[in-house]
Amino acid sequence: MLLIKAITQFVNRSPLIAIPLFIAAGIVLWGGLNWSIELTNKEAFCISCHEMKQNVYQEYRNTEHYLNRTGVRATCPDCHVPREWAHKMIRKIRATNELYHWILGSINTREKFQAKRYQLASNVWNSMRETDSRECRNCHDDESMAFDKQSSMGSNIHQLNIDWGKTCIDCHQGVAHELPNEFDKEALIDEMHIRFEEEAVPCYECHANLQKPATDEEW
Repeated sequence: MLLIKAITQFVNRSPLIAIPLFIAAGIVLWGGLNWSIELTNKEAFCISCHEMKQNVYQEYRNTEHYLNRTGVRATCPDCHVPREWAHKMIRKIRATNELYHWILGSINTREKFQAKRYQLASNVWNSMRETDSRECRNCHDDESMAFDKQSSMGSNIHQLNIDWGKTCIDCHQGVAHELPNEFDKEALIDEMHIRFEEEAVPCYECHANLQKPATDEEW
């Protein structure tokens, strides 16, 4: 209360000095906030702890998101931090929980990390489902896809999943990191096959090694 009273008195006595001073202070504070946000939004910051650098980062370096023929690289923040300011701030606030577990040493060894990998991965997958894979769509957009330039299987599944209301992460788990041992990939494939059978999707639409019959009735 004393501080507020002192500031009020200062403004009343010297408004021509106080107002520009407060504006300048606001600019400095806002600039400092944005500087700190951007500093923590770089890959170098993400891998500054050995838990990330020695585990998921090493896996990511062996994927096309890291090294590919086009030279377009998706870094940690591109996939895990929203671009919109409001969503970015919410993500940063939630990330304080990660600092808490870093202090506790929850995954400070390879064994601890592997034991929690499925839980950690599931948290990310669930979050991406809630946002319709928002960060994936920063680079990959359904409307921009040239389906005729994709493989037969990829093109068909992408178009079917759009019709089914699926999102990127429903099929692309493990696209940048190793899948947890507990992940049941066969169950996912079985689920898709059941859906294909229910909707009478011919096998040859995904399996290029199968010949298309003269008529679909012959299939």
